[in-house]
Amino acid sequence: MALPFTVEQFYGVFRDHNAAVWPAQWFLVALSLVAVGAMLRPQPWSGVVVSAILGVLWARIALTYHIAFFARISPAADGFAAVSAAGAVVFIWQGVIRRKLAYRWVPGLKAKAGVVFIVFALVMYPIWSAYAGHPYPSTFGVSRPTTIFTIGLLCFAVQPMLRSPLIVPWLWCLVGAQAAFLLDVQPDLGLIAAAVVGMGLIATAGQHHRALKP
Repeated sequence: MALPFTVEQFYGVFRDHNAAVWPAQWFLVALSLVAVGAMLRPQPWSGVVVSAILGVLWARIALTYHIAFFARISPAADGFAAVSAAGAVVFIWQGVIRRKLAYRWVPGLKAKAGVVFIVFALVMYPIWSAYAGHPYPSTFGVSRPTTIFTIGLLCFAVQPMLRSPLIVPWLWCLVGAQAAFLLDVQPDLGLIAAAVVGMGLIATAGQHHRALKP
């Protein structure tokens, strides 16, 4: 697949973006930890908080990254921004306005997957990027680590869950994973695992938990 930019231009965008928004990266990490905390200690308002934070993260990807920076090197940036903005709208509409999304720790395979993805996005992704010699994509808040983080939180969504919040993160798993091969962004291999789990979440969305028999 031919790309409309060089590898050097791709990493240059990350470098310029990181320098321009610093130190907002730490604020985004703090917001993400607030979302995790709200999921771990659910309150009546926890679903609103988690969904609002996810909405902010996806809106920031659309405006601050794709439109302001990635558009310099790729004509597809406007389309990527539109998709990311759609993801933000879904979280705000379904989780904040309609309050149809709730998040809670429920022991099991989904919880384990959620922990792995959250830790990977916030901790392992930047470490792996630096080790691979490409520290700039490690900025949390750009599309790929945010996608992995989002899939991680959605592993804790309470059933019956809506499918709509899963669509944009899952699509970004498919798009972003290509960077692992075309641009040698090795941490983006994590998007392949996130895509598989995301597909499972989509397939089981809307199902009620079965009551456990004594």
